[in-house]
Amino acid sequence: MTVIITNDTPPAIRGHLKRWFVEPKPNVFVGSINRRTRSKTLEFIRRNAPGLGMLVIADQRNAQGFYVEYYGATARRPMSRSGLQVILESWADPDGEEDAVE
Repeated sequence: MTVIITNDTPPAIRGHLKRWFVEPKPNVFVGSINRRTRSKTLEFIRRNAPGLGMLVIADQRNAQGFYVEYYGATARRPMSRSGLQVILESWADPDGEEDAVE
C-alpha cells in the first residue's frame, strides 16, 4: 500500500494520481501499486510539479513494515532514530513562535 499526502495539488497532477489511487480526503491519495509504478509516478510528479510538497508512506520489509520519505516543503519530516522512522513536526509555543522538534 502507498499513501501520498501533498500540498495544494495542481489539477493535472491530481488527475494523474487518480489513475491508481483513491482520494479519501483532499490531497491524500491511497492505493496498492507496485514499486515500479510508484517510482514512475513520483518521478512524473517531481518533474511536472517541482515545488509540490509530498509525504510518501509505502510498504517496505523492515521492522515497521513501511518507510516514509518527503519531497519539497512539508510541515512534517521523517527522521531515523535507532533504526525506526519517526515524524518531526513544527510546534508553536504559547508566544506564537514556531519551533521544530529534533
